[in-house]
Amino acid sequence: MKRWDQRPFEIRNLFNPAFCGLVLSRALHGYEEEDARGMPFSLTLLVLPLCLHKDSREVIANSPRSYLLKTAEKNQQLMVGFADRVTQMLPYAFEGFGLLMERGCIAILEDGRIQTVPKKVRKTVDGTAETVSCQKVARIVGKEFARIADRATVYTTFGIRP
Repeated sequence: MKRWDQRPFEIRNLFNPAFCGLVLSRALHGYEEEDARGMPFSLTLLVLPLCLHKDSREVIANSPRSYLLKTAEKNQQLMVGFADRVTQMLPYAFEGFGLLMERGCIAILEDGRIQTVPKKVRKTVDGTAETVSCQKVARIVGKEFARIADRATVYTTFGIRP
């Protein structure tokens, strides 16, 4: 990772740790609505590539009542370049998690699951239309990951080896 002051302006704005952490927190909270045990760490790494990539976000946002597996099957364009996006987004996810940990917003359980800490992240979803969309899709993704309840299925669906 480059030092903060050496990153391009666009990268600093879109992938700043606070925003990435907020998106991850929304996904974790969505997951906990279905499964209170928390989201497995391995699934959290798929959240940012799905929520921050505009085409993926729009596909998911336009079918919030559909199952994620069915949405992915009908929209194969979600898989194009997805593995590369996951790899490219890892540093930003780690920075987001670092900030969430430093602020006491998440807890890491012994089994590797991540849970949100109550009353640490504001529940109100606000911001620009695009940032609100990222947050809403993150909640949908979190809930869907919990409904699927199998990491291997999620990874395989998106063309990534578990």
